[in-house]
Amino acid sequence: MARIRAFGDRDTPVWRTVAGGLLKALATIAPMGVSLTQVSHVPTTLEEDQALVRDVQAAVPGAFERLVRQYQGLCWHVVQRMVRHPEDARDLCQESFLRVHQCLHQWRGDRPLSGWIGQVAYSMAKRHLERKRIPIAEPAGDDGPSPMDAVCDGFDLEGSVAEAETDRHLHAAIESLPPLQRTLLTLYHLEELPIGEISRITELPENTIKSHLFRSRKRLRELLAPGLGRTEVGAAA
Repeated sequence: MARIRAFGDRDTPVWRTVAGGLLKALATIAPMGVSLTQVSHVPTTLEEDQALVRDVQAAVPGAFERLVRQYQGLCWHVVQRMVRHPEDARDLCQESFLRVHQCLHQWRGDRPLSGWIGQVAYSMAKRHLERKRIPIAEPAGDDGPSPMDAVCDGFDLEGSVAEAETDRHLHAAIESLPPLQRTLLTLYHLEELPIGEISRITELPENTIKSHLFRSRKRLRELLAPGLGRTEVGAAA
């Protein structure tokens, strides 16, 4: 992964300009309790990403704000799932995009911009938790099939939302998971990123990601089963 340089002095024209644009753009991101499908970014082609980056680097008016609007949902999903505290998450989102602005030349243009921005956001959130000495994952255990089979376990996350009384139940269940599992689950099911791209974002082996996904979905099934059972009984009556 390309090394991200430190920012240095924040009291500069660039910092103030970028931060001002971020405050306006990030104001559209709902904090806690947002619907799980409302802030996903709209997929783009590599050519569209390259054009957007060229505009940002050429200082085209409004280009960076477009980049923030395009990827703020992804950044929020990564950071908020890791950190949870809404004010810390909002600050880290702004910090992440400020790093993106400074280091955009490090994006090589041969992979989706979403993955690179996700990598920046994940690194920011991970370092935040490490500074606070908060564990990001539960210890691995022998609690299921091999990691190679872990992804295809038949669990339908979106279906669980539709079948539950409200997506609030799923939101609460996901929030009960460890930070890393919350984030992996969100990237795979809600952002619909492939395992390989999630591996590049988190720098975790693909099999490790599959194992985490299996354990997290197993835990979600356990947490959602009582509520789903009550819903089915009420519908039958």
